[in-house]
Amino acid sequence: MAYDHELADRVRELLSGVDGVREKRMFGGLAFLVHGNMAVAASSEGGLLVRVEPDEGERLLGEGVQPMVMRGREMRGWLRVDAAVVGTGPRLREWVTRGVSYAAELPAKD
Repeated sequence: MAYDHELADRVRELLSGVDGVREKRMFGGLAFLVHGNMAVAASSEGGLLVRVEPDEGERLLGEGVQPMVMRGREMRGWLRVDAAVVGTGPRLREWVTRGVSYAAELPAKD
């Protein structure tokens, strides 16, 4: 399944004024990186992947928000947010801001 292009466009619009943002196709989806650190992605499985502070990940779990699992292994510091959860502008903004804020705190890779 390809990523949701409409969701990617909505994320792109939210990030239009953010310094150091770059897009990169990854894992069948479209990732948005901040100074080389992946922050959020329109997932090939639908919805949004969001990078979070690893110690906060469990607290953020809930209906429509699960740990990201890759090759059977839970990826600490990454959450999968269902499309229904980010269906409204304010909710998408909340999750994108969370991912971008954390990625911006990391040492730059580019």
